[in-house]
Amino acid sequence: MILPSKHISEDQALLGVGAVLLEELRNPQTVTGLWEKVRTHRAVGTFERFVLALDMLHITGVVSLSDGLIARDSL
Repeated sequence: MILPSKHISEDQALLGVGAVLLEELRNPQTVTGLWEKVRTHRAVGTFERFVLALDMLHITGVVSLSDGLIARDSL
């Protein structure tokens, strides 16, 4: 479910959802603001998948939360 495979396409994997979120995170924003931008995207689907993808990005150090804003971390 995290990575695409033979039976799971890229847009169904959390990695694909994470890519959609990163595209929208050009500037720091709130969770609600980000959700409103991506909720109609087919890959995101549900709020649960949105949160799982955000968790994955945070655990891997790609995004951080500070003062209520989600931002990309510099790599």
